[in-house]
Amino acid sequence: MTDTRYEGERVPYLEPVEVTPRRRSIAAMIVGGVIALIGLVLAIGGAWLAVLGGSLYYVITGALMVWSGVLLIRGRMTGGWLYLAIVIASVLWAWWESGANPWAQVPRVIAPVVLAIAVILVLPTLTTAPGKWRLAGGGVLVALVLTVINFWAAAAGMPNPVMMGLPAPGTAGMMDPSGQQTGADWPVYGGTTSARRYSPLVQITPANVSKLKQVWLTHTGDLPSNAMIRKTYGAENTPLKVGDSLYICTPKNIMISLDAATGMEKWRYDPKVPDDAIPYTAACRGVVYYAVPNAPAEQPCATRIIEGTLDARLIAVDARNGKPCADFGTNGQADAKQGMGKVPAGFVSINSPPTLVRGVLVTGHQVLDGQDRWAPSGVIQGFDVVTGKLRWAWDMMNPSWSGAPPAGKEWARGTPNMWTMASGDEQLGLVYLPMGNAAADYYSSLRRPEENMFATSLVALDVTTGKPKWRFQAVRNDVWDYDFGAQATLVDYKGAPALVLPSKQGDIYILDRRTGQPLTPVGEMKVPGGGVEPAQRAATQRVSLWHTLRKPDLTERDMWGMSPIDQMLCRIQYRQASYKGFFTPPEAGRPSVEYPGYNGGTDWGGIAVDPQRGIIVANYNDMPNYVRLVPRAKADKLGWAPRDQARGKIGGAEGAGDPQANTPYAINVNAGWRMPFTGLLCKQPPYGGIRAIDMATGKTIWDRPFGEARTNGPFGIPSMLPISIGTPNNGGSVVTAGGLIFVAASTDNLIRAIDLKTGKTLWKAVLPAGGQATPIVYEAGGKQYLVIYAGGHHFMETPVGDEVVAYALP
Repeated sequence: MTDTRYEGERVPYLEPVEVTPRRRSIAAMIVGGVIALIGLVLAIGGAWLAVLGGSLYYVITGALMVWSGVLLIRGRMTGGWLYLAIVIASVLWAWWESGANPWAQVPRVIAPVVLAIAVILVLPTLTTAPGKWRLAGGGVLVALVLTVINFWAAAAGMPNPVMMGLPAPGTAGMMDPSGQQTGADWPVYGGTTSARRYSPLVQITPANVSKLKQVWLTHTGDLPSNAMIRKTYGAENTPLKVGDSLYICTPKNIMISLDAATGMEKWRYDPKVPDDAIPYTAACRGVVYYAVPNAPAEQPCATRIIEGTLDARLIAVDARNGKPCADFGTNGQADAKQGMGKVPAGFVSINSPPTLVRGVLVTGHQVLDGQDRWAPSGVIQGFDVVTGKLRWAWDMMNPSWSGAPPAGKEWARGTPNMWTMASGDEQLGLVYLPMGNAAADYYSSLRRPEENMFATSLVALDVTTGKPKWRFQAVRNDVWDYDFGAQATLVDYKGAPALVLPSKQGDIYILDRRTGQPLTPVGEMKVPGGGVEPAQRAATQRVSLWHTLRKPDLTERDMWGMSPIDQMLCRIQYRQASYKGFFTPPEAGRPSVEYPGYNGGTDWGGIAVDPQRGIIVANYNDMPNYVRLVPRAKADKLGWAPRDQARGKIGGAEGAGDPQANTPYAINVNAGWRMPFTGLLCKQPPYGGIRAIDMATGKTIWDRPFGEARTNGPFGIPSMLPISIGTPNNGGSVVTAGGLIFVAASTDNLIRAIDLKTGKTLWKAVLPAGGQATPIVYEAGGKQYLVIYAGGHHFMETPVGDEVVAYALP
C-alpha cells in the first residue's frame, strides 16, 4: 500500500485501542429470559390495573423489564445496567408508596433484589475485562448491604408504640359480683362468671418467668379418626381447676378429670358423640362445675361437672368419679333440641359452656351458619342445674311462651342464636347474651322485626324468668357476620356496675350492666349504601368513640404478596371489588371487601382485665374478607346445597360456598382474602396484634404485632423466621397480679408470657400442637401452674393434637 504524505505534515501517533468484545452467554440468556417473562406478566397485568384506575408502576416497570431482558438475551451489558436502574427506581418507589414499613417493602424490594444479584453475577460473562469477577462479587456484596440498610432504615422509621405508665396495683380494685374467686382455683370458664380472666397469683413474675419449664404433659386420646374429620377439629378448651382436680372436655366432648399437680388421669366419661354431629368445628370450649348446697359429701353428684355436646345434649356427671348424675334429666342427660322441630345432624350444637347464675344453667347453641334461612331456632334456654329440667326458654318470636312450646308448635326457626359464652351477674340476677345473627348472615330482606331488634346485640336476661331486661345493638341489619363472639366482662367503672363489651368490628364499649346504657362515648358514622338490598341498609351505624381496635380503611397500597406479581394481582382484585370503607355491603355482580373480616377485631377469645390496675388486655385480628353473593341459579348449578341434602363433606372455611337456602343468594367468602396459589393474604402484615388499654381513659398503653412468622410462608411452607409478623389468632389471654399476660392463640404454636407494663415477650415455649385456646393459672401444693390445652385448629391451619401441657417454676 502506498504511503502518501505532504511535506511537513505531522502524523499523530495512534495508540492501539483494546476493544472488549461482546460475548454470547447462556447464563445471561437465561436470566434475560426470566426478566423478560416477568416483565411481560407485569406489563400485561399492569395495563389491566391501570385501566381499573390503579398504580402505573407495574405497566411501566414491566415494559422496561421486557426491554432489559431482550438486551441481556442479545448479550448486551446495557440490559443489565437497565435492570439495576429499575431496581433502584423500585426501591425509591417503595419508600414513596409505603414509607417506613419493612413488611410493606417485602414484595416491592426482595424479589427484584434477588433478581438483581443474578444480573450482577451474569454481567461478567458478557465481557473479557480483567477483574470482572471481583467486580461482580463486590456488586453482590453492595446489593446485600444496601438491602439490609434499606430494611433496617424502614424498621427504624416505624412509629414507636405509646408507652404510658401503668396504674399502681390496688388503685382500681373491683369487687367481683359472682362471689367466685380465682387464685388457688380456676372455677369457671372465664375465671369467674364475670369473665375477667385474671389471677391474683404473684409467684411467677417478670423477673423469674424466664425460668418457667414444662412440668407435665397429658394426652387426652381424642384425635380425628380420618383426614376428613381432621378438617373439623379445633379444641378451644379452657380447663377448670377446683380443689386438686382439673376438668376438661375434648373436641368430641369426652370429659376428663386430671390431677392438678401431676396431670395424671382420674376419670373420663365419653358421651359417644357421632361424627355426623360435628358442625363447622368440633370444639368444646369448657365445662361447668357445681356444688349442691348443703349436700353431704358422700351423696352422689354432690359436686358435678356439666357440659353441652356437639349433638346438643346437656350432660351432668359426678365430679369425683365421672358417673352420670341420675337426678339430672334422664339418666344424666337433657336434650336441648326438644321443641326445635326438624334438626338435621350437625345443624345444632352446644360448644360453649352454659353460664350458671342462681342455680340456672343458661345455654344457647350454635346453628350451622350459611345453610338455610329457616334453620332451627336460636332459642335461649334455662335448665335447673340439679334436676336438668327446663325452667324457661326465650324465643324472641314468641315472647309469651315461658316453657316448652305448646302442643303442636316449635320454637321459631331461623332466629338469631348465641353460639358463644354468656357472662352472669349473681347479684343482679342477670345473664348477658352476646347474640348472633338470623340464619343466612349475608341476606336480610326476609328477616322479621323481632330478629332485627335482637340480632348482633348484647341482651340481658332475667335469669329467674328468662325475659329480656335490656339490649344493646352494635350493628343494624347486619349482613357482615359481625355477630358478638366474645363474652362481656364485668367490671366497676367510675363507681357504676359495668361491663366491657368487645366486638368483631373492633369497637369496645363500656355499658352499665343494670340498664345497658353506655358509660363511654358512642357515636354514629355514615356508612356506604348499595349492594343487592339498598333499601335494607342503614344510613348510619353505631361506633365506639371511646376505643377501637379497628385500623384505617384499606387502600391499594396495603396490598401484599411474596413478589411484585402477586401484589399486583391483589391490587387488581382490590380494584375489581366494591370497597367503600367500613360496612361496605356485599354484592352479586362483583366481589366486595369486608374489613375487618368476620374473625374480628375480637372473636370468642374475648379480653382479659386486671381489676387491680384497671387494665384491659385485648388480642385481636386485623384481616379483611373477600366476599361475593352468588345468585341462586348459579349456586344450584355449582351444587351448593344445605349439608343434610347434598353437600355431604364437612370442613373448610366458614362461608366458602354456603348455600343460604331459601334466599336469592348463596355466599362465597374468601376468609382473610388469600391468594389461591401462594396462600398468602392480600393485605400486608400485621394480621393480628395484642394491646393494653387503660380502662380509666380508654387510651392505649402499648400495642404490638402478635405472632411470629415461624410456621407461616408461601405455599404453606413454614419460614421458621422468629420475626413478629402479627399472625391471625383465636383464643384468649390470662393476666396475673404478678404483672404478666399468658397467651397462645396465634398460628406460630407458641405460648408466651408478656410483660403487662411494656408488652415485651419475656418467655415463650413451643407447644406440641396449635394453642387456639385460653390458658389458665392456678396453685397446687404451693406452686403456681400455667396450663393450656394444645389441640390445634383446622381454621387456623395449626397442627391438631390432644395434649394438655403444664408449666411451672423449677
